[in-house]
Amino acid sequence: MTNFGDHETGTGRASLTTGDRRGLALARIGIGLVQGVILYLLWRSVGTGYGEDAVRAWPATIPTLFGPLLLISAFLPVVLLAGVGRLRLTTLALWTVVAGIVLALLAWHDVVRQTLEQLDSPPFLSPPMVAFAAAALFIAHHLVVPADQVRRRFAPYPSYFDTAWKAGVQLALSLGFTGAFWILLVLGSALFNIIGLKFLEELLQKDWFAIPVTTLAFAIAVQLTDVRDALIRGVRSVVLMLLSWLLLVITVLVAGFLAALPFTGLDGLWDTGSATALVLSAAAILIILINTAYQDGLTDNLPPVVLRAAVRVAAVLLTPLIAIAVWGLALRIGQHGLTPDRIIAVACTVIGIAYAVGYGFAALQPFWRRADWTRPLEPTNAAPAILSVGVILALFSPVADPARLSVADQTARLARGAVTPDQFDYRFLRFESGRAGEAALARLAASTNAEIATRAKTAQAATDRHSDRATGAPDVTPLIEIWPAGTTLPVTFMAAVPADDDRANCTEPGECLATLMDMNGDGSPEILLVRENGVMIYAPAEGGGWTGTGRANQPFCHGETRIDPRVALKAGTLKPVAPLWADLSLGTSIRMRIAPGEPCED
Repeated sequence: MTNFGDHETGTGRASLTTGDRRGLALARIGIGLVQGVILYLLWRSVGTGYGEDAVRAWPATIPTLFGPLLLISAFLPVVLLAGVGRLRLTTLALWTVVAGIVLALLAWHDVVRQTLEQLDSPPFLSPPMVAFAAAALFIAHHLVVPADQVRRRFAPYPSYFDTAWKAGVQLALSLGFTGAFWILLVLGSALFNIIGLKFLEELLQKDWFAIPVTTLAFAIAVQLTDVRDALIRGVRSVVLMLLSWLLLVITVLVAGFLAALPFTGLDGLWDTGSATALVLSAAAILIILINTAYQDGLTDNLPPVVLRAAVRVAAVLLTPLIAIAVWGLALRIGQHGLTPDRIIAVACTVIGIAYAVGYGFAALQPFWRRADWTRPLEPTNAAPAILSVGVILALFSPVADPARLSVADQTARLARGAVTPDQFDYRFLRFESGRAGEAALARLAASTNAEIATRAKTAQAATDRHSDRATGAPDVTPLIEIWPAGTTLPVTFMAAVPADDDRANCTEPGECLATLMDMNGDGSPEILLVRENGVMIYAPAEGGGWTGTGRANQPFCHGETRIDPRVALKAGTLKPVAPLWADLSLGTSIRMRIAPGEPCED
């Protein structure tokens, strides 16, 4: 019986028999097909529509179930594809269970922290959580595999390097193969279309085919790249060699940037609004390129002297870059408090500090020691990798949920007067911080501070994150003159309105006139809000109140005096007339309206 889990020995792979290869191929093909079928069934349950109009099936009707199933179905088969043939069966089974449980818990927490409005449609998962979960899974998997291969808790550094970089190249090639596979399918369908055969094009549009064939192609690509171990190592060597020489470029650029700062100051960097992200990105690139030069640290892969010097300089440059990131974060948090993005930036900075300390120490090693020229890089790479997994798990769990921590900090700033009620970001609580923000907004709505309570209630009523209501701006009672004098308008039209409603701009006597006028000949009059610069037409809204349905603006006619629509209304000359040209129908409710080329002529 073939054992798919015991082929790895040390840092290399033992020879595989034909039966072993056939068994691995069948296993991976099976994994790809099962993944495709499960993803298709999940996709089919999504159905159509949004909100109350959504037509969904189980399990998409239960977000706390659908989210974990989707994340597990997307990522766990990749773990199996990468682990089969490389891990012992017991280790593979245990690691698969652990990874599945962690993925499920991450997805479950990501769903339950969102409001019902945010769970309006699948996949119910936030993109940052998905991206960071993928990163944590990749890192953790390549901590497990080398350790299992050498039967120790911690493997030698060359094993970690060899496994991780080989897997990275294999992943890139497999994704490229899958993309090329689809390009060929599309090209083939186009060729058949030329001769009038539509079957392939129609087949590619079927979800039951497209999803499983994609996962199957990826699984086959993993198998093909896996059995060509020497080829993958050769490609990896070329990639590492090319990238390592880019270290010289980024080192010169970063050194020049840091050398110029005493003369230019940091104001320009702070003015970008993304200083921390920029310097952390530069630090991350330095770390990656340092490793492409250092590689596994063995004397056989000792880089040229110029690259060894670049590694030392780049390792030292990490410290000032991370210091700038810390400074920038401290300034922003001190000025504006915590946000989810800043908390994630803090987490990345903590990891960056770990790298900067270790790499700085490694750079202090004597330059002439060829055998151990930067040996401290090895534990430095391993320790932050473990730290990264822990930080990601904390960020996307209740331990350090960025939304919860941000809401607590922002409301604390409001309570101690660091931010005034009119400057507080109610939109963040209403739309951007999930259930934690929703609960905090409810507490503010019950505040004994009248202004805070009013603004919080206004934000609660907002349905559009871009509206003034979402900012907590209070409703405005418009000052509107009814014409003709002595007539009345519905009380709901004259009531307080959100600050982004046209009526809210009516703040001066005589600025706005309102009148009843039947604009579409249905026997029910609409309300015209007449101002100096145009007319807004309001019709009854389905849920009560009034909604703007159209706007009329006076064209500018050269040589003619503009007529104030308010004057025309009082003179009795403002009235509906038939359009110069009828609309064109497209056979649906959509119409094409003809705009005359000379609006100033009769």
